[in-house]
Amino acid sequence: MPTDANWWSATRHADRRPLLLARNRIQAAVRGHLAEDDFTEVDPACLQISPGNETHLHAFGTQAIGNDGQPRAMYLHTSPEFAMKKLLAAGETRIHAFAHVWRNRERGALHSPEFTMLEWYRAGQDYTTLMRDCAAFLRLAAQAAGASLLQFRGSTCDPMAEPDRISVAQAMQRHAGVDLLATLNADGIADRDALARQATAITLRVADDDTWSDIFSRILSDRIEPHLGHGRPTILDRYPVVEAALARPCPDDPREAERFELYACGVELANGFGELTDPAEQRRRFAAEMDEKARLYGERYPLDEDFLSALAHMPPASGCAMGFDRLVMLATGAPRIDDVLWVPVG
Repeated sequence: MPTDANWWSATRHADRRPLLLARNRIQAAVRGHLAEDDFTEVDPACLQISPGNETHLHAFGTQAIGNDGQPRAMYLHTSPEFAMKKLLAAGETRIHAFAHVWRNRERGALHSPEFTMLEWYRAGQDYTTLMRDCAAFLRLAAQAAGASLLQFRGSTCDPMAEPDRISVAQAMQRHAGVDLLATLNADGIADRDALARQATAITLRVADDDTWSDIFSRILSDRIEPHLGHGRPTILDRYPVVEAALARPCPDDPREAERFELYACGVELANGFGELTDPAEQRRRFAAEMDEKARLYGERYPLDEDFLSALAHMPPASGCAMGFDRLVMLATGAPRIDDVLWVPVG
């Protein structure tokens, strides 16, 4: 017999159903908004040669058996990014997807091993346009859910308020007293010891084998993120180029990159880029990320050579990924991601 702890019990489902119907309304509102802005919805394949090449993202692997009976390693993607950028190379200019994505080693109030990512790209447009998109999606979600405020764990955020835009360097100085740019040389190369000294001075633990990125992440999570998105949304802009991922350097300062993250109620909701289109630089970054993954976790993922080839033909573009389930959580006030998934992962 089912108990109320089973998501599929009639009692539990009755409690969750209003949230799930709000999810449907929010998705319809965002779809309608993007359609009015001449976006084409696409449906990228989830099974890929490479799941993504970021150090701390962990994929689900499988094997595809060919007609010759031979197995080939494949992965469920951690993002539809590679596939969607190939579509930009093919000539698409405004595309979006509500893509199911998979990330291993992630489960909790804000994490599910399988979740929905809203990802969209604008060819020929600056990445600041994505910031306006993000603000519009917050408003649409709240309106569709019938909410005046976004909420999570006692924190609230006004979705109608203009986001507070602040650079990572400014946020580090404001909330932690850390001079981040002083730890990067003119080419963006990081000085690990310089950042370690500043972290130690603000009483953060630094291990001997911590890299610059390890220390940066600790300062960000411990001292910066708790202050973001309370009362009004926050756009944390201009990440250091060391943490650029697939973003291009800022034209006015090569130490920083055209990358931002959106926060509401202390929750990270979106990650946007002015997209890098240099295949050689992207290959270098991927190789460095996979070397670090091998050092930390004893594994590496293959590079998608087809993606790197397509990158040379991709137009200048900006792109953003938003955790759609998290958006629904905040708009409905749900305490856990599983509460807004029609069928949670078992």
